[in-house]
Amino acid sequence: MGACCGSCPPSRDGLTARRRRVLTIVLALNAAMFAVESAWSVIAGSSALQADALDFLADTLTYGLTLYVLERSPAVRARAALAKGVSLGIMAAAVLGAAAWRALAAAPPEPGAMGAVAILALAANLTSVLLLYRFRDGDANMASVWQCSRNDAVGNLAVIAAAVGVSVSGGAWPDLAVAVAMAGLFLGSCRTVTRRARRELDAAADQDIWTPDDAVLRENHT
Repeated sequence: MGACCGSCPPSRDGLTARRRRVLTIVLALNAAMFAVESAWSVIAGSSALQADALDFLADTLTYGLTLYVLERSPAVRARAALAKGVSLGIMAAAVLGAAAWRALAAAPPEPGAMGAVAILALAANLTSVLLLYRFRDGDANMASVWQCSRNDAVGNLAVIAAAVGVSVSGGAWPDLAVAVAMAGLFLGSCRTVTRRARRELDAAADQDIWTPDDAVLRENHT
């Protein structure tokens, strides 16, 4: 549809121009919220906001990679999903390290700023979740996009709860606890996405659906 007027070649798995548009919108939302939360995590002194900002950055890169491989072979898309799973594990380690540093060096964060920014982030992520909902049962690549957006929405609710906890307790521990919990969520998604990507790589090998892009991977399986 649109500029293609019916002349655009169909993708191998039937992905439509609508999916590409949805991914582009979600990518833009995540990039904008990464910039907003990065700045306010420093202003508020919040580890939870910092973790959420890092999640927005990872998701922005994820959606960009998803768009890049959208019309490539199943094996290429599965390799992209595998890379996303690994990146989630790296992100979890970074969040845990930052939380440990703040536990030793930082004063309690500013709860009002934490809560306000987290509510804005939640609105952005709920929009993304609704846009991506129909694609959550696609291949590993599309499923990983759904996982990222779902994680973000859960994380935003946790940051809001942390802001309330900091306000009530006057201490930094609710902020740090949420940052650690978010790292655990990232690790869970890392495991889910990488396992599914590996299954799809094996299926691609079994079905012999290789393309020139997959030549190196094929050599490793033969």
